[in-house]
Amino acid sequence: MITDMTKGNPTKTLIAFTFPMLIGNLFQQLYNIVDSVVVGNFVGKNALAAVGSSFMLMNFFSFVIIGLCMGASVVYSYYFGEKNYSNLRKTIYISFLSIGIFTLVLSIVLVFNTNGMLKLINTPEDIFPDSQVYLQVIFGGLIFVYLYNACSALLRSIGDSRTPLYFLILAAIINIVLDLVFVIVFNMGVFGVALATIIAQAISSILCLIYAFAKVPFIRLKREDLVFDREIAKKVGKFSFLTSIQQSIMTFGMVCVQGIVNTFGSDTIAAFTAAGKVDSIAYLPVQDFGNAFGTYVAQNKGAKENGRIIQGLKSAVKTIIIFCLIMSILIYINSGNLMKIFVNANETNVIRLGVQYLSIISIFYVLIGFLFMFYGFFRGIGALNVSLILTIISLGTRVLMAYVLSGIPSIAQKGIWWSVPIGWALADSIGFIIYKWMKKKDLLVEE
Repeated sequence: MITDMTKGNPTKTLIAFTFPMLIGNLFQQLYNIVDSVVVGNFVGKNALAAVGSSFMLMNFFSFVIIGLCMGASVVYSYYFGEKNYSNLRKTIYISFLSIGIFTLVLSIVLVFNTNGMLKLINTPEDIFPDSQVYLQVIFGGLIFVYLYNACSALLRSIGDSRTPLYFLILAAIINIVLDLVFVIVFNMGVFGVALATIIAQAISSILCLIYAFAKVPFIRLKREDLVFDREIAKKVGKFSFLTSIQQSIMTFGMVCVQGIVNTFGSDTIAAFTAAGKVDSIAYLPVQDFGNAFGTYVAQNKGAKENGRIIQGLKSAVKTIIIFCLIMSILIYINSGNLMKIFVNANETNVIRLGVQYLSIISIFYVLIGFLFMFYGFFRGIGALNVSLILTIISLGTRVLMAYVLSGIPSIAQKGIWWSVPIGWALADSIGFIIYKWMKKKDLLVEE
């Protein structure tokens, strides 16, 4: 279902567009959650720690690709809002070809360099072999991560957030079934979990690709669209590169934090892995809302509907506050039970550390909600450098504070946990200051 976000009530439009994205990303999170649950319960604590330790590296390179796709989608949204379908198709051709080639090269390089990367983040010897196997399989299937995100970014940019959801649901179901079969029936361990994820992603991405170009006529490429337009390529390159850098910094910061976590041993790694899954699901709705808001802003900028952009911003603030307060209460109260989903109740130290993490982080979800809003807003108006600055501030502060605070014996792991909201708060403050300055200078909707 294609949605023109330049019309209608901003709040209703944003929520209706966000909801399928949220459900879809919940199923995408289900990939990794099922991996963790199956491994933690049927293989063991060390295997869970291996998947968790590998997850940050996997996320880093996946988000390089996702960032490239997200950047291109801003250009798609702009031309869709402008109703310039010829330039939209040229943008699709240039971005799909260039990002696809990049992904293939990256995949090959990564498969042959997992050993060095795992050593770089201080991966403990007892989980090193499983971590290496997991990453090599995942990196070998990066092309499917690209295909799905390229197609879903295209569909979402023209207001269709439902179709990617359907393929994600299918992929999640396949992933769950294959996880259980490969691990429990065939005893394939971590290799089986990684293989199940790649097979599920492959099916999802291929079906999404076929649907996008078969069912949406105005994005179907024609012979005259298969050209290299210098101006469009420049615009795609700028948006894709800066958004990818932003996403890379976000995940690189997490890789650095993972390296600090790894120095505390397997219990802390397992706790961080399990609590991180809960945490990521808790603020996933506001992350999706921020991405939806970016599409909303870009479409309205293309249509020159500047008043609607400001209307949407006010709506976004109210929505984020209400949702985050509810989610903070739910996670804080239920942190212990949520941890027991991922680890055996006998692992009391792992559960204790995870509850400690969630009890601190959950109080501050509204801060990450505002940060995702700022990311979407500045990306949508074309100020990608601002989104990049906020990311550097947030993650840079987090890594620095995690390193400093965790080095104090009386604080230890708590220092890593407290570094998260400190980074969010500082980035939000800077984002608000930049917004007020741009508003005063009348730069918010400048071409």
